[in-house]
Amino acid sequence: MTGLLRDARNDEERINELRDLLNQYNYQYYVLDEPTVPDAEYDRLFHELKSLEQVNPKLITPDSPTQRVGAAPLDKFQTSQHKEPMLSLDNAFTQEDVEAFIKRIHDRLHTNHSIEFAAEPKMDGLAINLTYEHGLLTKAATRGDGATGELITQNIKTIRAIPLKLRGKNHPELIEIRGEVFMPLKGFEALNQTQEAQGLKAFANPRNAAAGSVRQLDSAITASRPLNFYTYGVGYSSSGQLAKTHYDTLMVLKDWGLPVSVWVELVNDLEGCLQYHQAILHQRDSLPFEIDGVVYKVNDLSLQEKLGFIARAPRFAIAHKFPAQEEMTLLKSVDFQVGRTGALTPVARLEPVHVGGVMVSNATLHNMDEIERKDVRIGDTVIIRRAGDVIPEVVSVVISKRPDTVKKIPAPKRCPVCDSEVFRDEGEAVIRCMGGLFCAAQRKEALKHFVSRKAMDAEGLGDKLMEQLVDANLVHDPADLYQLSLSDWANLERMGEKSAHNKVEALEKSKSTTLPRFLYALGIREVGEATARNLAQHFKTLDAVISATEEQLLEVNDVGPVVATHVVHFFAQPHNREVIQKLIKAGIHWPDIKSVDKATLPLSGKTFVITGTLPTLSREEAKELLESYGATVSGSVSKQTDYLLAGEKAGSKLDKAQSLGVQVIDEAGLKSLLHPN
Repeated sequence: MTGLLRDARNDEERINELRDLLNQYNYQYYVLDEPTVPDAEYDRLFHELKSLEQVNPKLITPDSPTQRVGAAPLDKFQTSQHKEPMLSLDNAFTQEDVEAFIKRIHDRLHTNHSIEFAAEPKMDGLAINLTYEHGLLTKAATRGDGATGELITQNIKTIRAIPLKLRGKNHPELIEIRGEVFMPLKGFEALNQTQEAQGLKAFANPRNAAAGSVRQLDSAITASRPLNFYTYGVGYSSSGQLAKTHYDTLMVLKDWGLPVSVWVELVNDLEGCLQYHQAILHQRDSLPFEIDGVVYKVNDLSLQEKLGFIARAPRFAIAHKFPAQEEMTLLKSVDFQVGRTGALTPVARLEPVHVGGVMVSNATLHNMDEIERKDVRIGDTVIIRRAGDVIPEVVSVVISKRPDTVKKIPAPKRCPVCDSEVFRDEGEAVIRCMGGLFCAAQRKEALKHFVSRKAMDAEGLGDKLMEQLVDANLVHDPADLYQLSLSDWANLERMGEKSAHNKVEALEKSKSTTLPRFLYALGIREVGEATARNLAQHFKTLDAVISATEEQLLEVNDVGPVVATHVVHFFAQPHNREVIQKLIKAGIHWPDIKSVDKATLPLSGKTFVITGTLPTLSREEAKELLESYGATVSGSVSKQTDYLLAGEKAGSKLDKAQSLGVQVIDEAGLKSLLHPN
């Protein structure tokens, strides 16, 4: 027995030694780019570790290098919510765009002093979010919609460049680290050779190959792909900022074992940014991976915080794209495609031509303004460019090659899909179909919006189910949802009798709603929740809203000329009115609206922010409750915030509220505030 115990102790010591060695070799190879042992030696040590762990399974830990592969294939990907949103970047295509970007920064900061930027190549791969808890990798997810992504932890663990355990000590209790998974060019070429040898379809480009490899349900497939990773920043950190600058933050991450691009540089102002752009552009063809531009980020994190964000992009960063590759070809015809929001986009049908290694036969013409500005005609020889290396577009016409037989491109007068009226806002280039509730091109999006939580709130009727109903030709407009029988639901794919019954019940329950929710559910352009609520409160009845003139609509708070025009045109479409009548006939109803002087409400003039998970109220329910008492609900904490309503896992908003001295209350505190007695 003593000998066995001694052997087990020896095994444990050797296992720990091997793990430290392999992690060190990974760090030297992927982070320092200074490999110290040949691959054969790494493989030998890896197999020794694996053998020892098989003999001593109790000694296996989640951060062991052997645990990168081995999980059973998934049935589907789960979703994961990011603690801090993963934002997109605005694009700059010209020097003038970069000048405007830097001018906006100087103007917003009210300074003429030099601004330092951290510049780096813009990797052409897949953005991911890595979550480390106490230094251990516990979760990895795709960007998704910016707030929620797909959980791909097992796949990410197969990428040796990504540490399963951070080096060093004193890591935050929880930190989100952002980066890009990409496929090096040599690996991409080898992968396609293997694909072709096996009779499989080759990947179009390294970006598609990387994205497809990461989104495999079987992590063993991901492990077989030559993937790499560079980190570019931090999302959420429980201990706050890691450093005072973006560059120093990257150096901290590098010390922790995360690969950082060796091409990251500090530059100053416009001249430094443009010089960096040119330098990387000249190196582009010799780089071991594909890039489509460079990224500039204000280096000082305190300045980043002052600059803030707009919509889905930060004000302190921009992607400066490289010039796209171009080719000439013949424009044979033009069609108008109707998008999910009703926008009509002219699409050029071309004589097929290779552009940047891809065969292109269609290209966008953007809108009628662009067609007129460029004087594009059917029969022209045109120059095609893959804008941003992705979307083909018609850049210009080769006038010297124009034949006498060319034809002008007329603007559509009716929707090519549903024959509804089309409308073009004054000052806007986009032409839109007004048949929002009826148009087949908008059908899926209209249905998804209609049943969504903030609209009719039909529980359990998600996006995929709406697509399935449309594809099965069961639903043509929202009113058709209420005509579906139990057997209609039960006959859908993967739909049991109990689930079908739940769908019927959910729709029946949704019939009892409010006028603001109903107006919002109709999907009228520019009419969000707040505008729908203002319309309902002002006009009190649906008939009054439908019959309102533009002049009457302009009397409503927060309704300007654009919104008023959209409302009038929406209700002017016979198809839309028919669907609304069908919905009312199906039993949708709401209580009468009584006149309320908001100034007399108990929370009038108070601003609230909601964060975390509340015990009994959803965030939307809490928001509606607060607004019904006259409060304003904001999305971010500031000095103007009166209260932070915080639940479990409140996150960074709680930290900021406490630092600003904002009063923090929980759900019980809210109820006491609303009902003091």
